[in-house]
Amino acid sequence: MAINHRLRILLCLLTFKTGFSAEISVVVQTGNSVQLHIQTRELPEFDDLSWKNDKSEIIVRYTSETKRVRLHSSYKDRVDFNDTTFSLTLKNMQKTDSGLYTARASGESDNNIVTYRVSVIDAVEAPVLTVNSNWLSGNFCTVNFTCRAHELMITSSYQNNRCSPEEEVTLQQNYTLILFCSEETIICNHSNPVSWKEKRINITQLCTETMKTDSFLLWSVGLVPVCILIICIIVFMYCKAQEMQKINSDCNTYDIPDRVQAQTEDETGDNRPNTTYCTVGQYQEQKIPPETEKTIYSVVNKKPNQKPPAISSDDT
Repeated sequence: MAINHRLRILLCLLTFKTGFSAEISVVVQTGNSVQLHIQTRELPEFDDLSWKNDKSEIIVRYTSETKRVRLHSSYKDRVDFNDTTFSLTLKNMQKTDSGLYTARASGESDNNIVTYRVSVIDAVEAPVLTVNSNWLSGNFCTVNFTCRAHELMITSSYQNNRCSPEEEVTLQQNYTLILFCSEETIICNHSNPVSWKEKRINITQLCTETMKTDSFLLWSVGLVPVCILIICIIVFMYCKAQEMQKINSDCNTYDIPDRVQAQTEDETGDNRPNTTYCTVGQYQEQKIPPETEKTIYSVVNKKPNQKPPAISSDDT
């Protein structure tokens, strides 16, 4: 019903009359139906009334005397004819159905009552609205974008709640691309005589996301040097600890065991510092325990235990 209403409006706008006959331009969407009316209240007396296309095919023939309706074989499943108003409805229109359709009354003379020029076109595709760049400048958000559809393209920018420029572009095939902006939205509208589709971008949301991104980048840039400094300090402290550990493992001084020291003092009478041992070379993993391999013990100032020579009576 809504489609038929729009078609009636188009008929009123696009009709031009020349005497009794008129040619009317009608545009219909692919797959939809179109209704063709006689467009006159009074018809002359006729024997037959027919609708035919520009291929000379008689789609329907109505005989007034017998009230008989005959349909063309290729239109039987997609045609409705009203034998009271004599209007013709064509269903499931395809692009190959585009052309002229004429109502003709035959009697004492033949008269073309009305002619329709029917154009079958596809519904429009949804436009593509692409943001090329956006940034914040002071308190204002600037967005550069492109609106594109059906070989049509508009490039514009948004700032201070308006688009510059707001444009409308139309092709000869009646495909129109319109760009306009509101306070919060960019709208790209693609239309033709049978359909329209649009794409929107929420400016408020886009600019808010830009602000969040910029804040994150600034925070990240400030955080990077701090992280590098902390890593450098950790690496320095680790290297220093490794160096000290290596020094401590290379040379260690210990007192000899108490048992050995006591024996040495009894035999030599020397109670000076006793024994020192150091790690020799880098420890290499072997089957014997590391503790046995890493150290060498030595006893310092230990003399052989000898008894003094006996004094004979002859020496005395």
